[in-house]
Amino acid sequence: MLNQIMELARASGRIMLQHQHAAIHQKEGHFNFVTDADVAVQTFLKKELAALLPASRFFAEEQENEPLTDAPTFVVDPIDGTLNFMRRRNMSAVSIGLLENKRPVMGVVYNPYADEMFSAASGQGAFLNGQAIHVSQTPFENAMVCFGTSPYDADLVSRSMNAARQFLLRAGDLRRGGSAAIDLCDVACGRADIFFELRLRPWDVAAGSLIVQEAGGFFLSLGHDRPYYDDACGILASSKACAEKAKKILEDEAL
Repeated sequence: MLNQIMELARASGRIMLQHQHAAIHQKEGHFNFVTDADVAVQTFLKKELAALLPASRFFAEEQENEPLTDAPTFVVDPIDGTLNFMRRRNMSAVSIGLLENKRPVMGVVYNPYADEMFSAASGQGAFLNGQAIHVSQTPFENAMVCFGTSPYDADLVSRSMNAARQFLLRAGDLRRGGSAAIDLCDVACGRADIFFELRLRPWDVAAGSLIVQEAGGFFLSLGHDRPYYDDACGILASSKACAEKAKKILEDEAL
């Protein structure tokens, strides 16, 4: 099934690229948008994933969702990094996670601009275009730290910036990419060492969190004792070499 999900992600990437001039619509909240491309990809995936696994449920960004259950559920972000997509920054991805008992068992993140397909199945490792990937062993003091600014949540601005400042002072350098799914995959393949954001939705992380963990990394849903996909929460993903110090900064500055 993982190969079939990857093929659907690749087809979704083609839809993205065919809709570069898609109409843009304002959503509720600060600087929050959806495009007709998001809707086209989600409509395609909702149909095709239901055909792939008829008993499954569908939980996605551009619809009203029922609460998660233990049933097999595809958790989908049709275009993670919509603002990047709107501004032609070539850093957006299709993210598809399959959850069972509210835990990811398969995850696929596809960046059509780079033709990079990240994938993982529980207990089977993580891969980029079919090649095994692993988190880095870079020490915290030299770490590349990616972060998100939670732009839809004004109450998190100070805490996000305080944490980012401490990472900049204590670790290596910072990057703000604009796609949580891609940032998670960058941690998984060693391009970055840490990624944090103080509020993300389940579709932002359902696939990428599994890819990080299957690559040997650390993933934490802030405020929870296990990865949490029922609702929005903060997250930390890192190599195991950086996990303890990264977690301490977030505990001191952001929680």
